[in-house]
Amino acid sequence: MELSYIPSPSRGVLYLGPIPLRGYAFCIIIGVFVAVWLGNKRWIARGGRAGTVADIAVWAVPFGLVGGRLYHVITDYELYFSPGRDWVDAFKVWQGGLGIWGAIALGALGAWIGARRRGIPMPAYADAVAPGIAFAQAIGRWGNWFNQELYGRETHVPWALHITSSEGGRVPGYYHPTFLYESLWCIGVGLLVIWADRRFKLGHGRAFALYVAAYCVGRGWIEYMRVDDAHHILGLRLNDWTAIIVFLLAVAYMVVSSKKRPGREPVVEPGVSDGSADGTEGAEEAGDQEAGDKAEPEPAEAKDEAAESATEKT
Repeated sequence: MELSYIPSPSRGVLYLGPIPLRGYAFCIIIGVFVAVWLGNKRWIARGGRAGTVADIAVWAVPFGLVGGRLYHVITDYELYFSPGRDWVDAFKVWQGGLGIWGAIALGALGAWIGARRRGIPMPAYADAVAPGIAFAQAIGRWGNWFNQELYGRETHVPWALHITSSEGGRVPGYYHPTFLYESLWCIGVGLLVIWADRRFKLGHGRAFALYVAAYCVGRGWIEYMRVDDAHHILGLRLNDWTAIIVFLLAVAYMVVSSKKRPGREPVVEPGVSDGSADGTEGAEEAGDQEAGDKAEPEPAEAKDEAAESATEKT
């Protein structure tokens, strides 16, 4: 008899009349809001305008969702296109299945489009939102808990996850809660990026590269624990190979970038370097106007009156 464990929700969806409220979707939405909120604060601290992060996120988030789903469908195509499967299920995002690799890749493309339209350097924007993305992933992983999916090997540790569903080939029992491990790891990654950014003044995309590298380290060992079906190459799961390759690319970028472009970008958003982001520009203009008023020449009538007064005294 198990004395303690993490219970699984009896269902992952609640109905508000005919409207389904899905826990998986709520986790993603909350994660997006956290990422945009924190990214906005970091962007303003770097000298950018309030609202810029949200404006670019309008491009990044939809691209990221499409990219995440595409990666999942392509790498697990047999779930949707093998005999006996319904290809329409490939569009049912609420049932789970968003690959972070595709989400980051296509989300970055969307962010690049939004940043380019505003004349903003993409690396600076990526640095600002990096820890927020990590925290968003930490929240989003709880969507797997609602769906009773992506758990690890069977275990009897006190924090084991109790799987109760038998749908989709699941076997009820107690398993490693890999969703929780990854959630906690992502929180640590976000805190690491914030600390390193303050300590070393990371710029030109290096904070984002640190987030990517640190996440890949955790994803590697967590992926190794999972028992869901996956393609294997030379004994390793496909996502393990992806994590290794992306980790090496991120580290290489940090090394090369630190040599070619040390320090941070002096300006992250056009027209904001003069202080307009915090309203000091208006104060400076008001001060200049006041000084100009004081330096204005006296009216001609005042000069005439002064001259007449001097003549009468003589």
